[in-house]
Amino acid sequence: MPPNLIVVCVHGRNFRRFSEVHEFEKPNDEKALNLMNQCAMAVLEEYPDIVFSYGYSDEYSFVLKKTSKFYQRRSSKISSVVVSFFTSVYVTKWKDFFPFKELRYPPSFLSRIVRCTSLEVLQAYLAWRQRDCHVQNQYNTCLWELVKKGGKTKFEAQEILKDAREQDRNELIHQQFGINYNDSLALFRQGTCIFKTEVEDIVKYNEDGTPVKRLRRKASTFRTENIAGRRFWNAHAGLVKELGNFSEDCFKINPDYIRSFVFESKLMPSTWIVIRKDGCHFHRFSDVHEFNKPNDKQALHLMNLCAVAVLEEFQDIVFSYGVSDEYSFVLKKDSQLYQRQASKIVSAIVSFFSSVYIIKWKEIFQNKDLKYPPSFDGRAVCYPSNDILQDYLAWRQVDCHINNQYNTCFWSLVKSGKSKSEAQNYLKGTQAREKNELLLKEFGIDYNTLPLMFRQGSSIFRVKVTSRHSVYS
Repeated sequence: MPPNLIVVCVHGRNFRRFSEVHEFEKPNDEKALNLMNQCAMAVLEEYPDIVFSYGYSDEYSFVLKKTSKFYQRRSSKISSVVVSFFTSVYVTKWKDFFPFKELRYPPSFLSRIVRCTSLEVLQAYLAWRQRDCHVQNQYNTCLWELVKKGGKTKFEAQEILKDAREQDRNELIHQQFGINYNDSLALFRQGTCIFKTEVEDIVKYNEDGTPVKRLRRKASTFRTENIAGRRFWNAHAGLVKELGNFSEDCFKINPDYIRSFVFESKLMPSTWIVIRKDGCHFHRFSDVHEFNKPNDKQALHLMNLCAVAVLEEFQDIVFSYGVSDEYSFVLKKDSQLYQRQASKIVSAIVSFFSSVYIIKWKEIFQNKDLKYPPSFDGRAVCYPSNDILQDYLAWRQVDCHINNQYNTCFWSLVKSGKSKSEAQNYLKGTQAREKNELLLKEFGIDYNTLPLMFRQGSSIFRVKVTSRHSVYS
């Protein structure tokens, strides 16, 4: 609710394992960090309501302007669409940063909303995250120096550092390894800020070759020792305009106080959890990528492959149903996935789905390039009984039939020469029987013989086969 400032925090899901499998350099992989920064920059360019971001390691926080009406300020929509787009860019840009390293499995991220009730809370939040960046980086620098150069095992290094204070760690790496911590890259020590500033950009050239320049807002990266300090923050007019100015510096950080502003709703116990995922602006996406109308078999097959991958990744999902750019994932009643925290469940599933979608694209569309990263949003709904869950699934399948029958008629009329508005007016008020007659008489199409995937959607679940589990769609 306004006037809360909205912060979306995105962080890697099981990224410790991901970094080990992909052999990231320890304690910091500069390419991996720059890939994260590239994703954050793409998010700011995609969503104008996001005016500031700060990130380090596998985490990024995105701050929306105080007057934002983005997705009517619905937390699940905002959180899921941001993490989905971030994930899609991460997979899309992987080869730009790691040209000789294959992506061995789909990366995914979690996201959550932090409600900052005032600018002072936002200031404290940012100070906390930058402090955490410094503490983690200093510890990891010591740990990996002890392991790589000191000949210690990881466990031995952890024991040495267990009770070490900040000054102790600085002295350790300086005395034993000749490293001045303050001389290490600011990227590692301070993290990265990204926000838009006005820059001169060449928009065209005159006939004589002289450039015509205009001021426009462009996302840029910044680094500073204190992102929550007045000196840095108040020097940038764009931040002051969209969020406000800091009246004092932030010296005391109370993490428990800041954590109290994290928006985390736990889903009702002993209920069926349904995560419904929808494509964002998929009308445009399907037009740009020239999907066949009214149904593109390859595009639907790609969606089904992604859903299969989600079931294989999340064992608590027992059933899923999909149509068009939508999929519903049903978790078992007694699921304790992420302690039934809505934001974690939704973001994990939507992010993983997005990741697989990008990875599998070339497998399905071998002769069609992905022109821009797609994104999805998601929400969680609890259904207390089998009957209500059954009603939900029946509703989604009826909706599949209604939409497909209409679209089949609509695109048949358009392809026959009618304009889109003429086709819409022609179909206005028609019943299912009349649509079937239109298809049969005018276009020779028996609706009931069209592929089941178009008319009924796709269901995916596990069946036991010879003492092992397989997934079928």
